[in-house]
Amino acid sequence: MNWSTIYLFIFSIIIAVSVNDASLDDSDSLSFSHYHGTCPELEKIIHSKVKEWVEKDSTLAPALMRLHFHDCSVRGCDASILLNHKGGERIANASKSLRGFEVIDDIKAEVEKKCPKIVSCADILTAAARDATVAAGGPFWMVPYGRKDGRVSVAHEADSVPMGHEKITDLIEFFQSKGLNVLDLVVLSGAHTIGRSTCGSLQNRLFNYKGTGKADPSINPKYLNFLRRKCRWASEYVELDAVTPKAFDVQYYKNLEKKMGLLLTDQMLYFDSRTAPLVTALTSQSSVFHHQFAASMVKLGNIQDYDDDGEIRLNCNRVNA
Repeated sequence: MNWSTIYLFIFSIIIAVSVNDASLDDSDSLSFSHYHGTCPELEKIIHSKVKEWVEKDSTLAPALMRLHFHDCSVRGCDASILLNHKGGERIANASKSLRGFEVIDDIKAEVEKKCPKIVSCADILTAAARDATVAAGGPFWMVPYGRKDGRVSVAHEADSVPMGHEKITDLIEFFQSKGLNVLDLVVLSGAHTIGRSTCGSLQNRLFNYKGTGKADPSINPKYLNFLRRKCRWASEYVELDAVTPKAFDVQYYKNLEKKMGLLLTDQMLYFDSRTAPLVTALTSQSSVFHHQFAASMVKLGNIQDYDDDGEIRLNCNRVNA
């Protein structure tokens, strides 16, 4: 596959996605105008609160994006990850490093003052992830609203969320099960251009890859030395993008070409023939990355797998009485 074919492939999918997105306002379930009459200040409140929190702690931007991904990955975007009870998704092993709950609680409290019993926690989390992306230097996109809050949250279901050590085939199948495609996988993985990971997520890759007692041979030697010094303890944190960790850019993809992908799933995107051409194309296509990231985030935020009609939670941490 040559460069022109790759670009044509990306561009054709972008057009298809954009056309689909343009019809979202006519959807029976989600609408850009859903709160125009009932809570007109909603987006202003969310934007202000996210900006306030991220200015105090910049790591909350990628944390909110990740919280949204985990929510939408289980039962759709229904704020089930926010439910704080025994046996829920929030206490699952896959959720242990999730952060940003206090930001959503703060936004919800302010929204309830202005528009009581109107706005779902699921809609708040979806919009907060968008505003967190913008605060980190990423693209803006319009969020359609009308999601309901789920009443069910089960810990073992959260274990299906990718954790950075899966095979690419497993990732593709997981994304496809959510209505997302290979392009969405590669582009949404680009969120790792900011943020950090616990060293516990990659210690096997650094010290005992596949039980060999050695490191993953695919890691850039200089990068490996850096990571081994940085990750002597599983509780330590390391930046997902070692070169420009605070910039929402395409450096993430350039790192993969240099064998500097932090998580195994990141690096495998460059080695797998189904995803490698997209990685290579995106290394020099910043505007394409930003445009498609917005489109893929819209698709992610529109995943709905409700078992019931849902509700509008009064408190994001628990179902209504």
